[in-house]
Amino acid sequence: MTGFAALLRRDLRLSLRQGIDLLAVVLFFLAAGILFPFALGPEPELLGRIAAGIVMTMAALASLLSLDRLFAADFEDGSLDGLVLSPLALELVALAKVLAHWLSTGLPLLLAAPVLGLLLNLPADLYPILLLTLLAVTLALSLLGGLGAGLTLGARRGGILLAFIVLPLFVPVLILGMGAVTAVALGESPMAALELLLALDLGLLAVGPWGIAAALRQLLR
Repeated sequence: MTGFAALLRRDLRLSLRQGIDLLAVVLFFLAAGILFPFALGPEPELLGRIAAGIVMTMAALASLLSLDRLFAADFEDGSLDGLVLSPLALELVALAKVLAHWLSTGLPLLLAAPVLGLLLNLPADLYPILLLTLLAVTLALSLLGGLGAGLTLGARRGGILLAFIVLPLFVPVLILGMGAVTAVALGESPMAALELLLALDLGLLAVGPWGIAAALRQLLR
């Protein structure tokens, strides 16, 4: 696990050095979200009803901005070959990179979500369930995005191809997330949707790194 932690620290340091990329993700999340009041009108009740959906949708789109670079830099400079040949299992390499992506992208979006929720007049009682759900949603987005990044690595117009692959996969995650928030808004229990979302996260954690590793091995043969 020492190699896993070292790789995770290395990727996080690289992400922090490229702080403009992190800032771009958060600014896109906020700027794109606050366009909705201009399109729909400034009616507080309408914005409050759809605010949670806007926050989750913008989080999914914002996470796409950095996915195409998840493995590309290591692939371009040859570091990926070294990682494949290192004692650390390629599945753990994939997991470390996905976790680094979540910490440098998903976590900042999670922290910025209350700001966007406030701008969209999100009801105060929905903040706890929105943040809890968004925690699980962003983790699933990083895992699915990592799989898409592995499959499209080295492809021409890889960013566009990546979006076509992962956006349909994001839809069930967003539906489950909104199901939990909607249940609380209606005064019902969100546990059914949360349990399904947690099961999805655990399933992706179990099979996602193996799928990413298989895609990388196929590319590097």
